[in-house]
Amino acid sequence: MNASIVVDLSFGDGGKGRTVDYLCKNSTKSKIVIRFSGGQQCGHHVMNEFGSHTHSNFGSGTLRGIESYFTEHCTIYPLTIWNEYSLLKQKYNLNPFINIHPLSMITTPYDVAFNQVLEKKNNHGSCGLGVGSTMKRNIESGYKLYGIDFLNPIILHQKLDSIKSYYYSQLNNSQRYNFNYILKYNNYELSYYDSIKNIIDNGIVNIRNYDYLNNFEDLIFEGSQGILLDMNHGIFPNVTYANTTSKNALEVCKKLNISNIELFYVNRCYLTRHGNGWMPNHNKITLINTENEINVYNEWQKNFKTGEIDYDLLKYSLDIDNIYSNECINKNIVITCLDQRPDFKLDKSHFRRYKNIIEFSSPIN
Repeated sequence: MNASIVVDLSFGDGGKGRTVDYLCKNSTKSKIVIRFSGGQQCGHHVMNEFGSHTHSNFGSGTLRGIESYFTEHCTIYPLTIWNEYSLLKQKYNLNPFINIHPLSMITTPYDVAFNQVLEKKNNHGSCGLGVGSTMKRNIESGYKLYGIDFLNPIILHQKLDSIKSYYYSQLNNSQRYNFNYILKYNNYELSYYDSIKNIIDNGIVNIRNYDYLNNFEDLIFEGSQGILLDMNHGIFPNVTYANTTSKNALEVCKKLNISNIELFYVNRCYLTRHGNGWMPNHNKITLINTENEINVYNEWQKNFKTGEIDYDLLKYSLDIDNIYSNECINKNIVITCLDQRPDFKLDKSHFRRYKNIIEFSSPIN
């Protein structure tokens, strides 16, 4: 078995989906795409000969008919899974399914509503999809909900009621009003139960342990966000509640006794950040060919920020990941979006230790 691990070097949006699609296309063996951090908040855009899609709840090999697997480090949100499945079915006549670890963390409508209530106050730049609140609830409280709970509807229903009460007890009267309003206005509760029935009854979600991965020769690990948003190493307080380094992926490789591991560190040819928080520069840079940019202003993350590439920052990220990947020899640098800056010249002297430097221009090449 071989493992390829794709990690974003900065604050996310570097081109992980594009890189995963490249690895899927160039693998001649049986393969599966494995998400090992984050969840429904991701937006990994892929444009290839089969079409164009932004992947959130399915791996970035989906347009090529490649299975997805979500580890125990990921969040699973039935509502967005069903919505994305319906879109792929309608647009491309695909019937994708995902495999999830029994201990993957399940997002509820109450995680989402609680996240949105607090985000209005804290203004951290959250996506408002309940990923952080799901992880915090599962890791720090006794109110846990896992993938395995999908298999028993009675227990699932009881746990959901308890989680709703758990969040309600943490809010003041004004926040409770907003909490209830968000649930009712968006019809979150009824649509949530409907989506669970749809994804389970139609086999869109399957509960499978890590031994299922032994059926494949190439494991392509698809990271989330970026190293500079890591819960342990990012710049606080605007970080994610996840390990966004190669740490989680390497732990899975160890469980499966995989030693042939290759890492791919991804960054655009400029710096990006979508969401509040520190960024070393906001230099105005001129970009072209941005018609397909999916990172645009939204209510939760606000403006998409860009700046000149920062080599010292990239070195810092690489040093951080080396804490976990020191024993891995095969490491590559991936630079994307070169077609947006035709005059850009990468200073390769900063990356002499790395096996290859892969440069991507147009999203389809």
